[in-house]
Amino acid sequence: MLTIFKELVINAGISDNLEVRVKDETGAMLGIMRASEAKIIADDRRLDLVMITPNAQPPVCQIMDYGKYRFDSAKKAKDALKNQKKAELKEIRLSITIDTGDLNTKSKQARKFLTDGDKVKVSIRMRGRQMARPQMGVDIMYSFYETVKDIATIDRKPAVDGRSIIMNLVPTTSK
Repeated sequence: MLTIFKELVINAGISDNLEVRVKDETGAMLGIMRASEAKIIADDRRLDLVMITPNAQPPVCQIMDYGKYRFDSAKKAKDALKNQKKAELKEIRLSITIDTGDLNTKSKQARKFLTDGDKVKVSIRMRGRQMARPQMGVDIMYSFYETVKDIATIDRKPAVDGRSIIMNLVPTTSK
């Protein structure tokens, strides 16, 4: 399981002659007493004595059902992971010879990806004599960005990488 529990000292791990501040299962303060007395109270209620703040003076212990606590913590962690959306990296491919209508079509697709919360990788693959003029491809990248700049920011500026020109866009978080 992926959840990691904070290391808590329970029942036998707490020294009997240690003075501790004790809270019951409802959170009400029972006062300062020896750990052995607190263990007896917890045993009578069929619960566990858990040291929740070991660095305090005196350390704070709580009487609780530790198994239920671990179950609830694992369930909360699982629910938090379930509600998260992982941003995917979507790719849009352009060409140096792209026309304005095609550029607008590609920007509509990129807008859809960005509004869904995904990152967009925009790439241009240069061929033949296009390799001699990579600045034309960078200019096309910037003109593409101008069409989506209201909902996106540049994460990675257009860079020539061999035969490719690559730029990454991320959705803006302004609301």
